[in-house]
Amino acid sequence: MQSRFLTYLIFLFLFAKVGMAQQQEKVQWLSFEQLEDSLAVKAKKVYIDFYADWCVYCKKMDRVAYRDPQVIDLLNLEYYAVKMNADTKDTIIFGGDQFINEQIGKSRRPTHQIPLLLASREGQPFSLPAIVILNAEFKLEERFFEYMDAKQLLNFLQAH
Repeated sequence: MQSRFLTYLIFLFLFAKVGMAQQQEKVQWLSFEQLEDSLAVKAKKVYIDFYADWCVYCKKMDRVAYRDPQVIDLLNLEYYAVKMNADTKDTIIFGGDQFINEQIGKSRRPTHQIPLLLASREGQPFSLPAIVILNAEFKLEERFFEYMDAKQLLNFLQAH
């Protein structure tokens, strides 16, 4: 009976350790303020995910693509990953400039200046999900405006 109980305790301990390790494996998302500090220390590619609480495909990417271990590893190792709510009302100071959401009270879905600057397309309305990749010199490399599952996102990231 004691050996069975001991086996059970060992199993619980190992299961808890695996569960804790899985919870720790997440994309290390930064804010724009944290990004500025990080870029001052070391130049690195930047991955920006613009989302909104109402965006179904944004939430699906959170559940599917951003939980994939390979995607997590690649984003955490090779990029500064930034996640920004495109509808935020926050004032953001970046590069000595102040960015605000000028559309508050004027639009049903007010979009902040930063996503409008980085993820707008000429002749098309702003849409989500919107992903922007900047190179190590902080210059636009690629933009993508569709849902991607883990495999598609991994291929997209590896291409850059």
